[in-house]
Amino acid sequence: MTSQHDLAVRFRELHVPGNPLALANAWDAASARVVAATGAPAVATTSAGVAWGLGAADGDKLDRASAVELIRRVVAAVGTFDVPVTADIESGFSADPDGVADTVAEVLTAGAVGINIEDGIREPADHAERIAAARRAGEAVGVPLFINARVDVFLFGLGAPETRLTETLARAERYLEAGADGIFVPGVVAPETIAALVKDIAAPVNILVGPGAPSVGELGALGVARVSLGSGVAEAAYGLVRRAAEELATSGTYTSLSEAMDYGELNNLMSR
Repeated sequence: MTSQHDLAVRFRELHVPGNPLALANAWDAASARVVAATGAPAVATTSAGVAWGLGAADGDKLDRASAVELIRRVVAAVGTFDVPVTADIESGFSADPDGVADTVAEVLTAGAVGINIEDGIREPADHAERIAAARRAGEAVGVPLFINARVDVFLFGLGAPETRLTETLARAERYLEAGADGIFVPGVVAPETIAALVKDIAAPVNILVGPGAPSVGELGALGVARVSLGSGVAEAAYGLVRRAAEELATSGTYTSLSEAMDYGELNNLMSR
């Protein structure tokens, strides 16, 4: 088995501008193992999917202990695939930077080698302190933790439209100075905006993708280093649950299940 330190180094090396690391985010042990079995070079969690799967809403509603335990299960589930795991920890599951450091320490103990941490509507200076605390937590245990700092200006529509690019760049610079390794900008799909982000952010840029977004190849041509499906896979899975239940109740048929994974294949995968 590869050491956690070496997995962290490998994960960092996967962030290559022009050759994006493509992540289909998982939300439980089973989905993580399914993703890993496709040959994915890394596994990432989605905080929204994790929260929903544990019966909580997204947005700092899930408790730290439950989130960390889920991360531990994901890491264990993909252990035989020898792939790095990066965990979405929302805004750190804490009210202050010291608590964020505690969260990151527990996430590292669970076996992850990367984190996503989001700023939301928090003041950038406050979020920078959280990133610095996360960096210290990684250094304390000798793991080169990859900190992917999420900037939510476009996602939440903060400020006037004409100021959002400038504000995103300013936050990105602040977060990188605080110790972030990459910048995640969800809510952007326009190629010209993505190109501007890549040009002016001195770190790997991560873009959230889904229907309507440029392809991985097109994003690579723009210089993007990482693309993520985020909560999209979990949303699609729960959408299937609803369609199957509605079809069963209304027409009494089962066509919604036609593209399901084979029972034997899935069961064998869980037996690894």
